[in-house]
Amino acid sequence: MSLDPHTVSALQSLVLGFVFAGLLASAFELFMERRASFSLLNSGGLLAVASVPILVFSAPYIILRNTVRGRQYEDRPIGFVMLATIIAGFWSLCSGTVVRDGLALIAGA
Repeated sequence: MSLDPHTVSALQSLVLGFVFAGLLASAFELFMERRASFSLLNSGGLLAVASVPILVFSAPYIILRNTVRGRQYEDRPIGFVMLATIIAGFWSLCSGTVVRDGLALIAGA
């Protein structure tokens, strides 16, 4: 059984998107000593503008982290969890494709 090259490419993008999102959110938390969250956009000024690229690429991790915590502590319905997981997956696929293509551009492939 062999997989179509487009399927392999999509899976690589999906996984790379989630990995990069987690890495970026964890690095943000390490250096800034606060969690990456969408509330950074509410702070206004330069911090809000500077946080946009970080939030764009770490959004799948933030969405899933908030969803799991919401399910555990607020008993959110499972349909909400499924929808948030689908959104995070598509977002991860898109950002993973950008990261993968950027890495290929840097590598000269």
